[in-house]
Amino acid sequence: MLIQAAHHYSIDVSDIEVARSFYGGLLGLAEIDRPDFGIPGVWYQAGPIQLHLLVVPEGVNVGTLAPSLTPLAPHIAFEIESYEQMEKTLSEAGFEFKTTGPVSGQIFVQDPDGNTIEFIDPSPTLGRS
Repeated sequence: MLIQAAHHYSIDVSDIEVARSFYGGLLGLAEIDRPDFGIPGVWYQAGPIQLHLLVVPEGVNVGTLAPSLTPLAPHIAFEIESYEQMEKTLSEAGFEFKTTGPVSGQIFVQDPDGNTIEFIDPSPTLGRS
């Protein structure tokens, strides 16, 4: 089976400190380490999955980013057992996708309705739970 588990859900926020106050303060989620992607954000552990909050670019309203093949798009990420196998499966099915390469282990694809899906082959640098 290609999918091992849900890994994280990513949502957009407009103000990271307000979001921290809500998710970390009010809801009590544990903030976890996050690599520097050059995009402001914060990650939380929520039971067996992670919640990734990303700050939308200046001038963009939360919820107005069109789905696209980018980590900035709201998306769910599925943990996979093999980066190479998922690349092969998507290619053979005719799907266009973007990758960050096998070192960081991320593949982004849009489902038939345009929803962004990430497949992730976890490594310590990506905050595996």
